[in-house]
Amino acid sequence: MNDTELREAMNRVRLEVGKAVVGQDGAVTGLLIALLAQGHVLLEGVPGVAKTLLVRAFSRSLGLETKRIQFTPDLMPGDVSGSLVYDARTGEFEFREGPVFTNIVLADEINRTPPKTQAALLEAMEERQVSTDGVSRPLPDPFFVAATQNPIEHEGTYTLPEAQLDRFLLKLLIDVPARDAELDVLRRHARGFRPRDLGELTPVVTVPELHAAQRSASSVDASDDVIAYIVDLARATRQSPSVQLGVSPRAATSLLATAKAWAWLVGSPGITPDHVQTMLVPTWRHRIRLRPEAELEGVSVDAILSSVVQQTPVPL
Repeated sequence: MNDTELREAMNRVRLEVGKAVVGQDGAVTGLLIALLAQGHVLLEGVPGVAKTLLVRAFSRSLGLETKRIQFTPDLMPGDVSGSLVYDARTGEFEFREGPVFTNIVLADEINRTPPKTQAALLEAMEERQVSTDGVSRPLPDPFFVAATQNPIEHEGTYTLPEAQLDRFLLKLLIDVPARDAELDVLRRHARGFRPRDLGELTPVVTVPELHAAQRSASSVDASDDVIAYIVDLARATRQSPSVQLGVSPRAATSLLATAKAWAWLVGSPGITPDHVQTMLVPTWRHRIRLRPEAELEGVSVDAILSSVVQQTPVPL
């Protein structure tokens, strides 16, 4: 398949998800970009805005195996990655795979489990493998983690450490849909739509097509001027007076990857400053730590990043 056919296939995913989820086109596009860039996504939104339904519909439209992990305070690392289990018949220990051995992991309410269990995802997300008892076991390909968290519930939650947040390529904010979209949601439910039953959704992309799209997206051209622009943006976050910890070089490479994926998705042969600016906030908003005094003054990370974009010279 050529690039045009691959793009059409990926856009069919957007249409298929739209059969179940209304008013979240930006989030669906973000999921596609992360998948093309072979990264992971953190979805943040208040309860009831279809975060879980969005991921389930997305995975069904791709035809990939999906497993859901409900993160709770008593969840153990072995419940995520798997553990050694004694087999009385053979008298030996055998590895029993955890739910992370799948194509798409839905990590529901990831901030409700302690850091020790959160860390069970670190190796899986970065190295695409699980190591137990000195043996490394590869995860399926493709492998994609979509984690959800609620921004307003603090009791019984554990803030994700920077090392964990940095494993997510994008942080997408899922807002309450606009009035027309919310009307459409209620009309669908009035006609008998059941969120638990996604039988009308069918896979519209094959795994070989997905792999081909990922290769094409990674090969999008990036000029030296645009690469230098990304570096200047990253360095500007470290010099902002409101920022305690700016973005890392890995964050810069992440922005390059998401800009390439977005450029490929819209049919551009190379990334431009516009592509970089479009992807900057969702790629970097979770990688910056503000100074305490800035937080007290109500300064937001998104506002800081917007000012960084405005103040950094754009290459012609």
